[in-house]
Amino acid sequence: MGLLASQLGMTVGAITAIVLVLIVWQSIWKGIAMWKAARNHHLAWFIVFLVVNLLAIPEILYIIFWSKPKKAKEVEEKAKKPKKRKK
Repeated sequence: MGLLASQLGMTVGAITAIVLVLIVWQSIWKGIAMWKAARNHHLAWFIVFLVVNLLAIPEILYIIFWSKPKKAKEVEEKAKKPKKRKK
């Protein structure tokens, strides 16, 4: 890490601090996104968050665009519809 620090003109301590901040940043977003995906039964998203590490970008996009819970009215209407039976 000393070679990288010298090439970037930074100290090893500064690089370590940046890496730690990025780890905390990603962990917070990943935890929130995985929790929301699990609560919304989005298995594919949960697996993506578990496997992919891109500085929390997929997690943030999921939280903003796809994690909104369904409105109570939509859930009630879906529950009222009769289920189709397979013959």
